[in-house]
Amino acid sequence: MAVIGAGSVGVAAAYAIFTRAAASEILLLDRDTARAEGHAMDLVQGTALVGRINVRAASYPDLARAQVVVVTAGRSQKRGETRLDLLRGNAEIVREIIAELDRHAPEAVVLLATNPVDILTHLAVRWSSRPAGRIFGSGTTLDSARFRALIGSALDVSPRSVHAYVLGEHGDSQVPVWSHAALGGVPVALEAEERKRIEDTTRNAAREIIARKGHTDLAIGVVIAHLVHAVLTDERGVHPLSVPLEGRYGIGDVAMSVPCVLGQHGIVRRLAPELPPHEVAALHASAEVLRAATRDAGLA
Repeated sequence: MAVIGAGSVGVAAAYAIFTRAAASEILLLDRDTARAEGHAMDLVQGTALVGRINVRAASYPDLARAQVVVVTAGRSQKRGETRLDLLRGNAEIVREIIAELDRHAPEAVVLLATNPVDILTHLAVRWSSRPAGRIFGSGTTLDSARFRALIGSALDVSPRSVHAYVLGEHGDSQVPVWSHAALGGVPVALEAEERKRIEDTTRNAAREIIARKGHTDLAIGVVIAHLVHAVLTDERGVHPLSVPLEGRYGIGDVAMSVPCVLGQHGIVRRLAPELPPHEVAALHASAEVLRAATRDAGLA
């Protein structure tokens, strides 16, 4: 597998994949070759404790046999910015990367984790010649993990036992799906005030982290490793991923997160759980935020 972009997110992802021993080989690509080489050298020194994993800096022709390629290259969100503020510059970077991947690794599954991930996923599917299911974004997998953790804390249970999703945009218009939030098959029962606190904390988590340390990287690195493992093992688990909706909930011309079955060839199928009218309306509003940003950036 390969990681394109040896910045903070790319390195956190490579590190999480490495410590999980999720891949037998990790290729690091970056415009700064020396930086990619340095991170590869650093990781290799841990193989005695993790296992035999080949880690090296690489170029695009080296990706011909890669099963999955993670794209993290691009400018990161800074203090006071939204993910949508990154759109124009990162769109050009992703367009160049997709062209190289189509040329050198046409069979690879491509996982996008560059922000704004939903719009860039929509554009990457349009720009690429590979089957649409082989490109997807990390979407609201991290938001859903935050949501589950906060519900678990409120109920004093392990978040692993909480089943809940955040759908829609990986951003401010995200939609916490309370209608399907459950613990052991029992619907989650929390007061409205507590629900709002959990929603606000989930939505603002990245902003709060960036205010303190300047960027986010560790949790998304864990998310990426989790998704890479799902592809490489043909797990066929369900994850909230950014994909073209293709008319689900009456929404088209946009990519955003819905529950997806993920396997070795990428998206196996998209799911559309039945939602109450107010949550469907919130998904439509989220889709329009993404469409408007795409139009405003001249990328529609």
